[in-house]
Amino acid sequence: MARKYIDNPNACSLVHTMNIIGNKWKPIILYLLSNGSMRFGMLNALIPTISKKVLTNQLKELENDGLLLRQSFAEIPPRVEYSLTEKAIGLLPVLRMLSDWANEAYPEMEFEQCRIIENGKKPAYNNV
Repeated sequence: MARKYIDNPNACSLVHTMNIIGNKWKPIILYLLSNGSMRFGMLNALIPTISKKVLTNQLKELENDGLLLRQSFAEIPPRVEYSLTEKAIGLLPVLRMLSDWANEAYPEMEFEQCRIIENGKKPAYNNV
């Protein structure tokens, strides 16, 4: 399935950003990886409504856009872990602000506490 982009003839930075992270899965993947690296199976288990094919495509696109690191380990069985790059860590405050907005705009809903790191602290990779 080909990646779909919003036409951006004026090179708008917001349109570009939405082309990179503006679907229903990528912000969730970034949110889950904000607290440490994870393997494919764990991501798939934490997002039960995503198919393996879609998760694979989303991870590849995030890696190609420079937001994820994919680390392969030469073990038997093979092991692959995904973690955030510095670019992706820079997005975390924006994702947190979106979460805060939802809490303020929809006070009648009971949301879980957002677990995105704050104030530029580095995530504790491998502590998941």
